[in-house]
Amino acid sequence: MRIALAATCLGDAMFPQAPIAVVRLLERLGHTVVVPERQACCGQMHVNTGYQREAVPVVRNHVRTFGPVADGEWDAVVVPSGSCTGSIRHQQAMVLDRAGLAAEARTATAVAARTYELSELLVDVLGVTEVGAWFPHRVTYHPTCHSLRMLGVGDRPLRLLRAVEDIELADLPEAAGCCGFGGTFALKNSDTSAAMLADKVRHVTGTGAEFLTAGDYSCLMHLGGGLSRHARRGRSERPAAQEATGPARTTPAVRTVHLAEILASTREQPWSPGSADRTPMSESSGTMRSTPAGNAKGAAR
Repeated sequence: MRIALAATCLGDAMFPQAPIAVVRLLERLGHTVVVPERQACCGQMHVNTGYQREAVPVVRNHVRTFGPVADGEWDAVVVPSGSCTGSIRHQQAMVLDRAGLAAEARTATAVAARTYELSELLVDVLGVTEVGAWFPHRVTYHPTCHSLRMLGVGDRPLRLLRAVEDIELADLPEAAGCCGFGGTFALKNSDTSAAMLADKVRHVTGTGAEFLTAGDYSCLMHLGGGLSRHARRGRSERPAAQEATGPARTTPAVRTVHLAEILASTREQPWSPGSADRTPMSESSGTMRSTPAGNAKGAAR
């Protein structure tokens, strides 16, 4: 299949290891991955904050950029984010229709119908759960709100994780609870967000997992900060009686890793923190087209 990658703003600017991992995974499975040059934001930030009019040019750009999938030039669009997939599927046509752009709204509907979150693409479209991954670590999975409630991905990510060789998958208590991020919700309702985050961090650390995984780096960013602060507090609150016995043993924070990174990891090319940044995509791929600008896009050339 020819699959177009929507890298997402956060993936391109801050966490390029996720879209890079998607490319490695899909190409290992025998597919051609294309990164359209004109892609930018999907418009979710604007729409969710109430700026629908300001979202129109952003949404129009996305629909025009990924329009070839509606014409059959590509077979599908994959997005390593449940929230961005949700916006593409449930908001873009609405925004354009309300702006009086009926023809573009119809194109947006056609693009949305061929746009998939990563686990949806693998399980529903490609028909695979075992992808040849190897990840010898204890991992717990957080189902993000948009993927769980808006997309209804269900147990697809868990089915993929259970098929990973040598993984030890730990159940996350109260997994369906929100982590407290919600984009600007974490800023406008910081006290509530912090309380929700504290609950989630307590549940994650209680699993004894080395890694926390999810399908959205936005939530993983929020959770990663909470887990890092939790680990630092644990070291700083070491009882005085223990101080007398010698230096404290380092208790590392639970690390965050996108689902795509686990699925892209193999015995021959194992994942490690920062490995995507150190290894240019050109070393393992020659079929990808990409834009010369941007982190994920540049690393994937």
